[in-house]
Amino acid sequence: MQDELSKKEVETPEGVERTRDEKVFLPAVDIIETKNDIVIISDIPGCDENSVDITLEKNILTIHCKIYKNNISDKRFVLNEYEVGDYQRVFTLSNEVDRDKIQAKVKDGVLKVILPKLEQVKSRKINVTSE
Repeated sequence: MQDELSKKEVETPEGVERTRDEKVFLPAVDIIETKNDIVIISDIPGCDENSVDITLEKNILTIHCKIYKNNISDKRFVLNEYEVGDYQRVFTLSNEVDRDKIQAKVKDGVLKVILPKLEQVKSRKINVTSE
């Protein structure tokens, strides 16, 4: 069970070099679809609105959060189970999403990205009448 709960580190694609010497973790997400939206909820402890960067290029949505280590040089860990590092997650969006109305909110280390559906793809009730 401990392996299931531990953070998963992002694999760096071949030919890509990072500009920071920090680990990058793949945050777990929940994706919820409603009638009007697709919502991504992710735990990103230690992040706030100033450290989260969300970009949309073509149909690729990238969530990146930089974590800055506190100065602990004068302290000695007795136990250190929690690894510190950045977070990154990448999603490919379908053509259902209204890219101009995407919203993102973060509170207490939980990120919520709201991807509104385009009007023409929202489901609707079709009335049936008799002839």
